[in-house]
Amino acid sequence: MDRIVKILVPLILLVLTTGCGLKIKYSFTGASIPVEAKTISVATFQNRASLVVPGLTQTITDALIDMCRAQTNLDMTSSGGDLSFEGEITDYKTQPLTVSGNEQAAMNRFSISVRVRYVNGFNTDNSYDQTFTRYQDYSSTLDLSAVEASLTEEIVKMLIEDIFNRAFVNW
Repeated sequence: MDRIVKILVPLILLVLTTGCGLKIKYSFTGASIPVEAKTISVATFQNRASLVVPGLTQTITDALIDMCRAQTNLDMTSSGGDLSFEGEITDYKTQPLTVSGNEQAAMNRFSISVRVRYVNGFNTDNSYDQTFTRYQDYSSTLDLSAVEASLTEEIVKMLIEDIFNRAFVNW
């Protein structure tokens, strides 16, 4: 009886894990990618914010490319990928968040917004055109120039995770 169980249990598990013929490829990261997809492209994100920061275009574009390379097994192409991203930076700003008793800001909010157009060439229902915004709060006693680089790095990381998850994890 033990021998039969040792043989049947793995066979049953094998049958259950082979799926039911859905044409979706899964990765260990939880990303679901159409099995037909072989390539992905990421166009340079142009900076259309009222405050243009040098290097931010390249930082966001490179971060999305790096995420796609690390989390998928798709080949990167310069344009016309089976799956593609394009977009622009639409906002980059800091503003007072809370005001203290002497009418001075106690906290400031630094935010970046990115509009993204994702095209899934195999399932247009999964394509989207959406603006993503992330922010970090910082003390008004700090000068933005002192914390801008670290805040930008954190915000870009969160934005890229949101963009990737929206495309491939279908949240």
